Amino acid sequence: MIVALLALPLAGALFMLVPPRRYGVRGTGRPAAGADRADRADRYAGTVGVLVSGLTLLVAAFAAATFDHRHPERTAHVIDVSWAAAIGLRFHVGVDGASLPLVVLTALLTFLCLLYLRWADHATPHGRPLVGLVLLLEVGMLGTFVALDLLLFFMFFEAVLIPSYFMIAIGGGPRRRTAAYTFIVSMLLGSGVLLVGLMIIATKGGTLDMVMLARRHGAGMSHATQVAAFLLVGLGFAIMAPLWPLHSWLPGAHTEAPVVGSVLLAGVLLKMGTYGLIRIALPMAPAGARVWAPWLGLLAVVGIVYGALACLAQRDLKRVIAYSSVATMGFALLGIATLTPAGANAALFGGVAHGLIIALLFFLAGAVEARYGTGDLDALDGGALPSHVPRPAWALTFACLAGLGLPGLAGFWGEMLALLSAYRPGPGLSRPAFVTFMAVGGVGALLTVACFLRPLVRLTPRAGAETVTRGGTSAGAGAGTATGTVADTGVASREGGRPVPDVRPHEYVIWVPLIALTLIAGLWPKTLLDLTDGPVRALLGGG
Repeated sequence: MIVALLALPLAGALFMLVPPRRYGVRGTGRPAAGADRADRADRYAGTVGVLVSGLTLLVAAFAAATFDHRHPERTAHVIDVSWAAAIGLRFHVGVDGASLPLVVLTALLTFLCLLYLRWADHATPHGRPLVGLVLLLEVGMLGTFVALDLLLFFMFFEAVLIPSYFMIAIGGGPRRRTAAYTFIVSMLLGSGVLLVGLMIIATKGGTLDMVMLARRHGAGMSHATQVAAFLLVGLGFAIMAPLWPLHSWLPGAHTEAPVVGSVLLAGVLLKMGTYGLIRIALPMAPAGARVWAPWLGLLAVVGIVYGALACLAQRDLKRVIAYSSVATMGFALLGIATLTPAGANAALFGGVAHGLIIALLFFLAGAVEARYGTGDLDALDGGALPSHVPRPAWALTFACLAGLGLPGLAGFWGEMLALLSAYRPGPGLSRPAFVTFMAVGGVGALLTVACFLRPLVRLTPRAGAETVTRGGTSAGAGAGTATGTVADTGVASREGGRPVPDVRPHEYVIWVPLIALTLIAGLWPKTLLDLTDGPVRALLGGG
């Protein structure tokens, strides 16, 4: 099961290395045969990517369906075989209730991203390489969530960096090189300290087995060793999470990446940081966690407020969404800092909810840019989603309401549970300090509401608003070359006068599952919380 989950996207990524002529894609013989052949090759690669990611999603769904939901703390679909006996390395993988939702989320978002690449009606530069990078990225993300060996975990954790870098560097916007360089430097620095921390845990613990190390809860390691190990491991994961002020790579990477890159970076990669803290840092160095938890909580609430304020200052739609991630992930980090099962459950639930909501927001941002050639909120003020195309406006309204934490939608539960867990932090932590963190986080939650209402007000029409004529040329990855004009009718027109449709068929296929899952998770949070609670209590030593 797990082998198929990893092998399918890896095989698909390797297939993208095959020259197009080898799998029968040829030009038409016309003068532009070279360009035509490249376009046909990209579309063929896109079709292969959709099929491969669809099969991977089916495997993930089957793994979820056959999982023992009555005992989610038990690891299922386990493979444990010797890989490199000389260094004690084993191919040890499996899923439990903490990792399974993230596995399914990763498979779902990858599938939707490849659907977007295949059926988006605008030209996508570097189509075939981009499909290969997405599939290779999926291997690393899935491997991180199923790995049960420290060194194997680190290898998968690192495997996401190179495809992420090239996805930003070759498929991104005008400042893509700077964004890609900042991303890779930040990640490599984090990886260095993470590796040192993991090796301390493995050396002092006498094993690379994550299951065994988690069960020991730091036994065999001195207090000083645990303090050092948690600091190093925590820093490595905090950069990925991202924790303020280690977030500097995020705005540029999310903004300059192509739409599919933004979706996967925000929707999945950030969760690798919080997942690593829950899976490794908290159970394997609990004494160190108690020392550093107040500092983690402090930086988390600063990040909540900072992210919301920075979000309010942005003019570009993708940068608004990017900074909102800093604020939202701050709630997850605050929950982790409480060292309680409730806080860890809040982080896992909030991570899944954020993945669904942020993916929808970035897909909608891509739809706006594809239609109007810009994501500048000032240029689009009141005219981007006119009444003639109501469905994207409804989708954006839903996504923004979910993002600001409206009760009944998925975004509410992660924030609320994180704040409640801060009211009663774990043993050994200062309750007055964490109650203060809760109050500051509550202020940040109010600022987050304004953060999401601002683009909603800017992009949707207002009654009695003056009609403005604007023109723009597509910019950034995947925007194509068509020009769009918001005429006095409020309807955008493509080159040649062809009106922009309300919602295209592939957009329904992408948006509807995200909207439905966001609503389901918001109305029935117990389903997901029951899945994560058992593993979390076992990891934290509470049962």
